[in-house]
Order: sequence, then C-alpha cells, then structure tokens
Amino acid sequence: MPSVTTAFDLPQHLAAKADPALVASDERHFADIAATLERTVADLTERLDVARRSPGRSGEQALERDQEVHRLTARLRTLRRFGLDLCLGRIVPADGSPPVYVGRLGLSDGADRRLLVDWRSPVAEPFFAATHADPMGLASRRRYRWTAGRVGDYWDEVFTPDGLEGNAALDDQSAFVASLGASRSPRMRDVLSTIAADQDAVVRAGADGALVVDGGPGTGKTVVALHRTAYLLYADPRLGHRRGGVLFVGPHRPYLDYVEDVLPSLGEEGVRTCTLRDLVPEGATAGVETDPEVARLKATAAMVAAVEPAVRFSERPPTQGLEVSTPWADTWVSPGDWAEAFDAPEPGTPHNEARDQVRDALVEILVDKVEDDDVDRGALRQALLRDRDLVTALNRAWPLLEPADLVADLLSVPAYLRLCAPWLTPDQVALLQRDDPRAWTVSDLPLLDAARQRLGDPEASRRRSRHEATLAAERQYMDRVVDDLVANDDTELGLMQMLRGQDLRDALVDSSALPRPDPDALAGPFAHVVVDEAQELTDAEWRMVLRRCPSRSLTVVGDRAQARHGFTESWRERLERVGVDRLSLASLSINYRTPREVMAEAEPVVRAAVPDANVPTSIRSTGVPVLHGPASDLGRVLDDWLASHTEGIACVIGDPAFAGTSRVRSLTPTLAKGLEFDLVVLVDPQAFGEGVEGAVDRYVAMTRATQRLVVLTTG
Repeated sequence: MPSVTTAFDLPQHLAAKADPALVASDERHFADIAATLERTVADLTERLDVARRSPGRSGEQALERDQEVHRLTARLRTLRRFGLDLCLGRIVPADGSPPVYVGRLGLSDGADRRLLVDWRSPVAEPFFAATHADPMGLASRRRYRWTAGRVGDYWDEVFTPDGLEGNAALDDQSAFVASLGASRSPRMRDVLSTIAADQDAVVRAGADGALVVDGGPGTGKTVVALHRTAYLLYADPRLGHRRGGVLFVGPHRPYLDYVEDVLPSLGEEGVRTCTLRDLVPEGATAGVETDPEVARLKATAAMVAAVEPAVRFSERPPTQGLEVSTPWADTWVSPGDWAEAFDAPEPGTPHNEARDQVRDALVEILVDKVEDDDVDRGALRQALLRDRDLVTALNRAWPLLEPADLVADLLSVPAYLRLCAPWLTPDQVALLQRDDPRAWTVSDLPLLDAARQRLGDPEASRRRSRHEATLAAERQYMDRVVDDLVANDDTELGLMQMLRGQDLRDALVDSSALPRPDPDALAGPFAHVVVDEAQELTDAEWRMVLRRCPSRSLTVVGDRAQARHGFTESWRERLERVGVDRLSLASLSINYRTPREVMAEAEPVVRAAVPDANVPTSIRSTGVPVLHGPASDLGRVLDDWLASHTEGIACVIGDPAFAGTSRVRSLTPTLAKGLEFDLVVLVDPQAFGEGVEGAVDRYVAMTRATQRLVVLTTG
C-alpha cells in the first residue's frame, strides 16, 4: 500500500483548514494508520495463502478452511478498498483523554495501540449520537470527507468551551447538508460518517423481538436498516460469524442493486439479500395478479393455511389389508400396521421426508412379524423394500408430492379447494380457478412457499435410495479389493487381514464424496431478518418471512403512508395478527433528503387519500421550485439538465416509452420506491391511478427527488 505524504488535499478556498495547528495531529495519526495498514495487508495476504494451501481433507476441516478463507478475503477486500479512508472521524473526550479515531473497522498497531475503533463499538457511539443537549462526554467531534483516498474537507462540532481549541469548521449541520446536496450515483453513496443521532439510536437498538422503524420519505429508513444490519452482526453474538445469520429482504431488484455496495463497505459480506420473489423458484417469472379480489383472497393467512389440509389429504393410511410374499415367508399388512407406520414420523417432518420414515417403520413392523430365526433379517428387509405391491400401496397412500403440483391442483380442482378451504364461498372457489393453473402470479408465491416448506424436497427419497445404492456398490468394490490384498499378502503377520475389520472397511468408503444437493441459501432459519418497505407485505407474505425467522427477531422498516393498498391499522395490530407478539416502535420524522420545495407539493397529494400520513419535516431547501410543463418538454428538460450537470442521476417516472440511458433511468412508481435521484421527471402522474393506490404512487414518485422535481402532463 503506497505511502501518502499528506492525507489532506483541501481546495484553495479551504486553505485555512490546512493550518498545521489544525491538522498536524491528524497527519501523524494517519501516518501511523497507513504504516499499520501496509503491515496488516501483508500479514493477511500471507495468512490467506497459507489457508488456501491447507488441504482440509475431512468435511469439517474443509468447512473451517473455507470459512477462514472467506473471513480473510473479506477483510483484505475492505482494507484494500478504503485504505486511509477507513477513518470516519475523531472524537475528543471532555476529560482530557486522547482523541479517539472512529473507523469502519477496528485497527491496532504492532504495540497493540488502538488506531481505529470499530464504528459499532460502544466507545464509538458518541461519534454518531452526541448532541448539544447530550454531548455524551465529548469536547468536540470531527468528521472527514474523503475523495480518492485524501481528505477533501472536514467539519468540526464543539460541545464545551475547551472544545474550540484546534477546530476550524464550527457548523453543526454542514456535514449533513453537504452530503445531502451531493450528486447521486447508480449505487447508494456512503453515508456512514453522517448518520444522525436519531438514526443511530435505531441502529444500535437491541434485537430481542421485532423493532419497527416507521418513517416518511427521506428520513433514512434504508440507511438505518443497512447500518443496523452491520451493527447487529458485530454486536449480537447470536448473529455473527458461524452463527444464525441475517437475511435482508428488499422490495425489488433495482433496490437491491442500488444498495449492494453498502454492507460490503461496512465490512459485512455474508448477509443474504433478496426480494420476496427470490424465496421460491417460481418468483422469477411470476406475473401480477390482475383481479384485485383474487389478489385479496390469496393475501390472507387463511388461504396459506389451506396447504396443510391439502397435504394431509395425501397422508391417509389404507383401510384394506395386503398380503406380501417373500422368498422366506408371506406376511399380512393389516390396517393397524399401516396406521402404526403412519404415526412414525416426528411432528413437523416434511411430507416427502416423512414418507421414508413411514416406509422404514412399516418394513420393521413386517420383519418383526416373521418369527423364523433362520431368516436373514437384512435380506428380508431388502425383499420387502423391493416388493412391488407394497411399494404401490405406499405410493398411493403417501405419495411423493411436488409443491407446484399441489398448488396447481388447488387452483384447478374446485372440489379439492372446497375440501381444503371450506370457508370460501362457491363464488370465491370459482373465482380462484383458472385455465392454466401454472400461470403463476406474485400472489401465488406464499402458497408455493408454504407448500415447499410443508412438503420438503420430493427428490429426498430418490436421492437417499441412490445414495444407499452407491454406498453399497462402494462397499462391494472395497470388499473385492480387500479380498485381493489378503489373498496376496505374504507378510508373516498377515497385516492385510486387519482390513477385514468393520471399522477399517467403513473407513475405506468415503461417503462425504458422494453427490449431495445444493442447499437453499434462502430457506433459513436466520437469526435475524430485516424487511424494508414492509408496509407492502400481505399477511400471506409475512408468513414467508416468519417461516425463515422462528426467533421473531426482526427489523421492520416502512411507512404506512406509502402502502399502495392502504394501511388503516397500526403496526402493532398488523404484526400481532401474523404472529409477532414482541415488538417495539421507533419513529423517524426528519426528512434529510427531499427539499422543502418538493415536499410542499407532495404533502397535499398523500394527505388527500391518507389524512393521518406520517409526513416528515424537511430540513433543507434548494431554492429550486417544482417545475410544471407539457409532456412534450421531456426531451428538452433532460437535455438541459444533462448539459448543466456532469454528475448525478435522473429518473423519468411514468413514461414507458422512454427507454432510459446511463444517467437517466426510466421506472414505474413501484420500482422507484426506495431509490433517490437528483432530478425526477413525472410524466402524467394523474394516470398513475385513482384512490389510495394512485395517490401513494404519486407521493412516492415525487419524493424520490433530492434536487429538482419536474411534473409534465399531456394536454
């Protein structure tokens, strides 16, 4: 890592801030950080090379080696990515103690002197949370703005008279205002050094139960959700390395693309991120449910509950007996034998996996019925497992089921749906039927997910049989090898004879080398789940989330006023109804992003449909009024903006004919949710729809703007 003569590269108009009296101590500290980083990167590189060369032959050793390689690679990537700009700022205690430098990661030199404290550590909390009302023991605080690895500006805040010494920029809000006014990019920009006190309090809240973060546009809900994820991974031992893990659920793919750099920049690369569509394979191609009444019916928890009786319908023991013939004896399978075997699986065992348990239990019952001691029980067991009549009867009574087949049957066989969902009226049953039962919609995904969870892998039984057959073939082959070695052993002690021992014979067969299915990385369970834009989730979709988080440790982020289909109840009522009984509520009410000029026009739009909307208070003004004009001006508006802005990102919302460019996106109101742009151009916003849905879409689209909003209409 190259050394830097000076860490500061202040522009000419900030030359006063370059006074050695103000920055000399920082320069010395940065020099120590640079030297330590160079040594640390070299050490990590060497350790990574050693780990990669480690053989890790056994399954557990290989796993440990891979985890170590992943950990070292992630830390190396972060150190190389940031260098000196790992440092966010410094805090100076009022008691005269040395300054504390806060970083993205902790860093110590060779003498174990702490050069940077991790931003998530308790000692770093005042850097984010201190206010003039509660300085938390600080005399002053300094925040750095880094550009290409050099400090391009810094801001000081003082909390005591003594804190004035050695500080130059005494504007408490300058760090926020400067960062909020900066141009946007296709990826969420780095905001760690400017997290506000109200946001930091939410980031550091505990993870017992569910924390609901309610806030309007621009209040930093997404920032809070992402940084809280990184904080909990650091601070909560249940979530960290080799623990339960964290799942982050976003509203749509453009949102996940927008925020994908944030967690790696905070040193966390192991978080699973997804949308609800990603949780089941059918989500990739699922369309939108066009009939609102069908969508409403499928959104209920009761509809998801229909999966259970649908599965139980295929778990009924035969009521007729069956005679099974074997080379040794004939045996009778009575209805009582079937019932006993069907009771064998433990509660909660997925249907397809339980089938093998039923089969094995039934075979053991039948083997026990044969009282002839001369019969080889193993051979008898294998004969029963291969008996065609017995297998056929089992397949009829407890068949292997595909999740998609089960849901498709519910949507195409009225009698089956009436049986599994008796609360539906005849008209509702008819409405839910469709000609192509596999024309999946987003509303079907909770049903498919519930079926996958209840049924388990339909290939599990087949893989088990193939696995057992492969092992048997391996053992037969190794037996022949051992026989050859023993026959040709000419040593006096007959050492090859030892290979006939059962333990050594088993050791010769490497069962870990046999093929296994790739695990479903999103199946869970997870120790904590974060859900952004959570106001849109239906009860059925919440079941998808909670199925992956049995601990009910959640961060729920959303805005009731941005719910497209309305949100008339409280967060507590909504979540308790779906099974979350331990929750607390945090509210964010300061709009850091959207200018006052934009909010002045956006607020009446949403209040007309949602009078009690939690509209936040904007703290910044651009002095640029909202521009109105005809839709024919779209090209001119974009050309003028691009000509006068060499940086930044614009978005056209509501014109599907506009294809978009590298710096001008084209999105629907739904796909714009969670994103932000320097310029937003709305085209025919009244065409977004009527009622709550239309008003919310207009409100969401308007509040994506950080600098300028233009509203264009046809006619």
